[in-house]
Amino acid sequence: MAKIRPFEALRPQPQLAKQVASKPYDVLNSAEAKAEAVGNAYSFLHITKSEIDLPETTDIHSQQVYDLALENLNAFVQRDVLFKESKPCYYIYQLIMDGRAQTGLVCVSSIDDYNNDIIKKHEFTRPEKEQDRINHIKTTGAQTGNVFLAYRNQASIDALIDKWKTTKNAVYDFTAEDGIQHTVWAVSDTATIEQITALFEAEVPCTYIADGHHRAASAAKVKLALGAKATEAADYFLTTLFPSNQLHIMDYNRVVKDLNGHSAEAFIAALGNEFEVSEHEGAYKPTELHSFGIYLAGKWYTLKAKPGTYNDNDPIGVLDVTILSNNILSKLLGIVDQRTDKRIDFVGGIRGLGELEKRVDSGEMQLAISLYPVTIDQLFNIADAGEVMPPKSTWFEPKLRDGLLTHLIY
Repeated sequence: MAKIRPFEALRPQPQLAKQVASKPYDVLNSAEAKAEAVGNAYSFLHITKSEIDLPETTDIHSQQVYDLALENLNAFVQRDVLFKESKPCYYIYQLIMDGRAQTGLVCVSSIDDYNNDIIKKHEFTRPEKEQDRINHIKTTGAQTGNVFLAYRNQASIDALIDKWKTTKNAVYDFTAEDGIQHTVWAVSDTATIEQITALFEAEVPCTYIADGHHRAASAAKVKLALGAKATEAADYFLTTLFPSNQLHIMDYNRVVKDLNGHSAEAFIAALGNEFEVSEHEGAYKPTELHSFGIYLAGKWYTLKAKPGTYNDNDPIGVLDVTILSNNILSKLLGIVDQRTDKRIDFVGGIRGLGELEKRVDSGEMQLAISLYPVTIDQLFNIADAGEVMPPKSTWFEPKLRDGLLTHLIY
C-alpha cells in the first residue's frame, strides 16, 4: 500500500509566490529559462536552472552550475523569500487550465515504495538527465522537482480533499502568465493529516509515475549514494498524487535530425510498406489511434498504420509510440535507443504543431512526427504488467510549478 508522509516544506512568502513559482526545469532549455527569468530576481529558475546567471559558454552540467544553485537557494532563504514550514504538513494543490480543474495532494513518498514497485514506472530514464538531477540534489540538499503520481481515484479521499478546499483558506492563489491558476492549501491539522495517511495506506495499493521518472530515479540514487549518512528525510521524495479521473494526457511528438541516408522521396515511399500515406493540406494532428502526422521538406503527410503491422493483443505493441519506434525510427531511421540517440528530440504537445514546423524549417531537424496521445488506462495497464513504454510517451498538462513546495533532505 502507498506510504506517504507530510513534510516541512520550504516555500515562498505568500506575497512572492507568483514571482517565485517557475515552470518545471525540464520543459525549458537554458535560453528559454533565461528569458523567463528576465527582470525577476525571485524566479525559482535561479535555483533549478542556475546556468542562467552564468556566461552562456558555461557547461550546464558543470559543478559550477550546481554550486551556484546552492548559493542562490541559500540567498532566497537568507532574504526571507523562502521559509521552512514549522511543522510537517500535507498540501492540496489545484490547477485550472482552460476551465478544467485537477487537484492533487503534495506529500513525500517512500523511496522504498519506489524501489519495490509500489510506485510503478512506465518509462526507462536517460542517464544524462538522471545525473543532472543527482548532482543538483546532492549539492543543494533539496528536491526541487515534484514527481507527478497518479492513482485510481477513491471517493473517500476525494471527499476529504474537497471538504478542506471548501472550508479552509488557501495559502497561495494566483494565475500565472500562461493563464493557468494555481491554488495551494496547507493541511496542518494533526487529525486530518493522520486521516489522509491512513486512507492512502488502506485504499491506494499503488501509485503510478505520470511525469517525473528522472526526478524519482535521481532521488532514489541520491539516497543510496548517501548510505549511512542519509537522513530520515532522504528516505522520501517530493510527490504530488492526482486521482486518475482528473488527468489529461497530451501528445508527445518527435523531431529527427536526418533521414539516415534516405532522400525525402525515398523515405516517403518506404513508409508505404507499413502505412497508408497521403499528403495533407496544412498541419496534421492525429485524431485516432494508429494515425500519425509527418512534416518533411515543407509538407505534411498523414500516415495510417496498416492492419498486421502492430499487435493489438500486446499492451505495448498496440501503442502508437511502439508502432512509431518499430516501423519508422528503428527500421527506417536507425534509431534503436531513443533514450541515448542524439539524433532524436521530443516536443510536448503543449507547444503545438507550429513548434514541429519551426524545428524543421530552421534546418535544425529534418523530420517531425505528430502522435495521438496515450490514454491513462493504457499507462496503468502497461505499468501493472511490468512493461515499459518507449521514452517520452506521455505529456501531462497542466504542470506543477517549481518553487512553491520544496523538500529538503539535509
